Formats: sequence, C-alpha cells, structure tokens
Amino acid sequence: MKLAEALILRADCQKKIEQLRLRLIRNAQVQEGETPDEKPEQLLGELETTINELTNLIKQINKTNSLTNLDENMTIADALALKDGLLLRKSVYNSLIENASLRSDRYSRTEIKSFSTVNISELQSQIDRMARDYRLLDTKIQQSNWNIDLI
Repeated sequence: MKLAEALILRADCQKKIEQLRLRLIRNAQVQEGETPDEKPEQLLGELETTINELTNLIKQINKTNSLTNLDENMTIADALALKDGLLLRKSVYNSLIENASLRSDRYSRTEIKSFSTVNISELQSQIDRMARDYRLLDTKIQQSNWNIDLI
C-alpha cells in the first residue's frame, strides 16, 4: 500500500469515528417503552474496531514519515514540520497585516491619528514567498506520498 492510500484510509477512519460518535449520542437515551434505532453495543463494537484500525494506520504513517527521506536533506516528517511552521508563520503575518492596515476615520483634527508601525508591502512580499514555499513543499510531499510504500 502506498503512503497516500494510507492517508486516505486514515481520513476515512476519522470520518467514520465522528459518524459513530453522533450515532451513539442519538441512541444513548430513549423514552420509556421505546427502543433505540440502533443498538449502542453494536455501535461501540464498530467504534472500537475503527479506532484500532486508525491507531495502526497512524503508527505506520508516522513510522514511514520518520524513516523515509523526501530528499537528501530531510525526511518526510521533517518536511511536514517545516510545512506546519510555514503555515503558522504565514497566519501570524497575515494577522499582523490585517491589524496594521486598519483605517480609523477621524471626524475632527483633535482626534488621535494612528499609523502603521510595520512595512506592510514588505510583509506582504514575505507572505507571498511563504505561500510559494508552502505550495512547492506541499506538492513535493504529495508527489512522494504516491511513490512511497507504507512501512
């Protein structure tokens, strides 16, 4: 099985677990004299099986990511950490730009004038570079996922 296939299965398991959670909640209580639409015991059994499957997939995915080189300088796990860092950095820079570029209308000359303390155009250029680096790294990771066998 390829790493990408395992990632798809992981997402499927996560969705199934969420659906089972909702089904369990819907069937947790009934009025006196009524029966639940589904038996909670069966749903719990299915939940346990799915969680075990998810746990095994995650272990295999993590092992594969940490033992497989994306290129000569980093493993897939390193690349994923770098990708997360880029996304976080970009998010903070975006928030900074949004707040630095807020305009406050002054209704008279006596009101306090505010101005930006950062160079918005330079920050935007940095964000654009981060977005490009993120896309390139993500593409490289995605491509490798279809070429690497799950350990």
